[in-house]
Amino acid sequence: MTDLHKDKLRRTLRAARKAHVESLPDSIRGLLFHRPPAPVLARIGDEAVIGVYHAGPYEAPAGGYARFFHEAGHTLALPRFDSRTAPMAFARHADPYGEDNLEPGPFGMMQPGADAEALLPDFLFVPLVGFTADGDRLGQGGGHYDRWLAEHPGVPAIGLAWDAQLCESLPTEPHDRRLDAVITPTRIYGLT
Repeated sequence: MTDLHKDKLRRTLRAARKAHVESLPDSIRGLLFHRPPAPVLARIGDEAVIGVYHAGPYEAPAGGYARFFHEAGHTLALPRFDSRTAPMAFARHADPYGEDNLEPGPFGMMQPGADAEALLPDFLFVPLVGFTADGDRLGQGGGHYDRWLAEHPGVPAIGLAWDAQLCESLPTEPHDRRLDAVITPTRIYGLT
């Protein structure tokens, strides 16, 4: 599948995700993604550094997970980019209740400042545009997570998504990295 087809698929999936999220009452949205499910927690060590993301509009929110792990004593890490051409790295996220230690990065996403401690997550939660029940993931198109996961093959990666983002199949390429699991508000895909 060409990049043009993937871009069209991304636009379609983003529109479906937006419509899904906008259809949810605020009272329901506020109750979702606050605590990781028990089967996921059972796979995370007590001292694990947890990689999360700062969710953009309509992405499955990761802030509840960040606050949960922070309160449980885990160190948090967010993606950080030095420039648009730099590889994705992770840095300490000290305040999951606010954005005091964050600044806009080169892609417009909030990220830890340049003085934040560099960290290597032991467990990673990732955003996505679309996913399959088998763990294939369609991301934003930059390949940042795929490259990072290829360089750190032992780090489990779990996607957070809305149910509307489930796809029967997705175009994949050799560099695409499959997720270990995907969590939606109604189920967990990939963990037994």
